[in-house]
This record gives sequence, C-alpha cells and structure tokens, in this order.
Amino acid sequence: MVTITSERIAAIEARRDELAAAMARGDLAAEQFVQLSRDYAEIEPVAVAAAEVRRLRAELAVLAGMDGDPDPEIRAMAAEEAAALRERLPDAERQLALSLLPRDAADQRSAILEIRAGTGGDEAALFAGDLFRMYGRYAEQHGWRVELISASAAELGGFKEVVASVTGQGVFARLKFESGVHRVQRVPVTESGGRIHTSAATVAVLPEAEDVDVQIDDKDLRIDVFRSSGPGGQSVNTTDSAVRITHLPSGLVVSQQDEKSQHKNKAKAMKVLRARLYELERERLASERAGARRSMVGSGDRSERIRTYNFPQGRVTDHRIGLTLHRLPEILEGQMDELIGALIAEDEAGRLAALDAG
Repeated sequence: MVTITSERIAAIEARRDELAAAMARGDLAAEQFVQLSRDYAEIEPVAVAAAEVRRLRAELAVLAGMDGDPDPEIRAMAAEEAAALRERLPDAERQLALSLLPRDAADQRSAILEIRAGTGGDEAALFAGDLFRMYGRYAEQHGWRVELISASAAELGGFKEVVASVTGQGVFARLKFESGVHRVQRVPVTESGGRIHTSAATVAVLPEAEDVDVQIDDKDLRIDVFRSSGPGGQSVNTTDSAVRITHLPSGLVVSQQDEKSQHKNKAKAMKVLRARLYELERERLASERAGARRSMVGSGDRSERIRTYNFPQGRVTDHRIGLTLHRLPEILEGQMDELIGALIAEDEAGRLAALDAG
C-alpha cells in the first residue's frame, strides 16, 4: 500500500489554501480566475482526503500517548478507540492514494459504442444484438442517452455492425474496459442437434471527441456521396444521400446512410471519424510514454478475448481478472455494475501498485 507522508499531506493542504487565497483577490483577469477555479476544483477532493488521513493519524498519536495512563479504564477506552481508528485508517489512506493517481482526461466524456459481429455467422450477429441491448439497458439504468448512429441489420436478427452514441456524465469511465472480443457459447436457435456453438463479437468504446480535441482540415478529407441501399441491394432512397468520408492521412473510412438527409449523414459520419481519430491520438501518446501502464485489466486491444458468456451454465467470465459470475440473465438485462466495478477496482489496484513501485 502506498504511504503518503505527512510532509506531502501538508503540501497538498497548503496548495489548496494558496489557490483559495489567490481566487479571493479582486484584480484577477477572467481567464486567470477560470484557471484557478479549475485547479482548485481538482485539488479540493484530494485535500479533503488528505485532511481525513491527517486527522486519523493525529488522533491515533494522542491515543498512543494514553498507554501509560494510571487509570485502567482510560487505558481500555483509549485502546478501544485506537483499534477502531486503525481499522478506518487504511481505507482513508487508500482513498487519498487513489485521489493522487493521474486521471484519464476522457473519463467524464460521453462515448461512441461500436459492436461488430465476428466469427459465427448468423449467431454472431444475434449475439451482437444481445450486447447492444445489454449496453442499452445499462445506459438506461444510469440515466444515459443512447442514440443510434448507424446499423447494418442481419437477416435472422441482430446486427452485422451497430454504432451508437452514449451520452452522459462519466460514460467512458464506466464503459472503457468493455473494448475487446466478447465470446458466446450457446445452442443456436437454428441448431437442430442441440450442439453448443461458440461465436464472437467485437466491442469498441471510444471517448467522444470535441472540436478542440481533433483538428481536421477539409483538404485531408475525401467525401463521396452515393445512393443508400437496404438489405439485398434494395434501394431505400432515390437521392444520393449516403456519405462516405475518407481521412486521407490516416486512411480511416466512415460511411453513413441511415438518414435521408445527406447533411445529417455527413454530421454523424464526422462524429464517428472525430472519435476514431481522437482514440488514435490517445493510443499514440500512450505508446510513447515509457513503461505505459498495462494492468491486469489488459491493454484494451480489440484483438483480446476479454469475456465469455456461457448460456448452458448461466455464467459470465471476465478473463482479464478471472472473475466468474453466475448471473448471465441479469447481466444481459444490463445489471453490470458488479462486473464493471470489479474491473475498475482491479485497474485502480494495478495503478496503486505501480505508484508504490515507483
């Protein structure tokens, strides 16, 4: 466990007080006040956690000094209180250490959710549909809004590919560990012999980018318009409203044809393109940092098999942290907090261990 020294705690509280005093000055320019406010908002929860650790340690020191009291009742009372404080102190120190960990700047953002059927044909497409419904229910429970961006439906149901925007506070922080290959083991409805088949779908969760994050020059884009078509090549629109945008420097291609308006299709395609470019830049920066973090939660590489949904046994297993839950029906209904909470806790533990080793 990381030990935060008394000197560092004092420095944290001093910095908070320094920022508060600076904000109270009356001669600040607007941009200075805004920056000071941001800095204060960032350090305030850290200072609160630091103050709690300082208080508990101080009380323990006082109680330790009562060991030699001649009154046995006072010694017994002090020992009892000290035992209670020693139980609370590790949790307070952990909360302080967590508050000092570097934050992912994208954690509070909304996200783009992309699900694609993998190996398994029709069954994989059905599973992709199950996953999309699962995330939709989870979003609903958290008060987030899901907006479909594009979808390619499969003949027997489900999706070959589906892309949606999930809007809300802290969406990316909760969903970012979902990126990867999800595997399903079950008897397909089309299987007469009752044999268990294994299929897969890939999930990608990208933090939604803002205009200031990604600068896209018009000269770097090739925009093609074409007539959108439905399943089997059937025309669903008599105008060239579908849009394909190619980002020439990166080679990324985004197509959008769900809307009847070319303008709306272009706007949705740009939203997805911006998120993908933002994620590419995040990955580039992460790979450049020496000793980039790779905790037990994995790298987020989409080629990793991260989870198995086994229908005959009613279980879900996350292979990154070795967690198995026998609650498959509830999880598919969006009751994922236990699973996602375990992934977040493992990530935090890994980062705390790295901080301690450093």
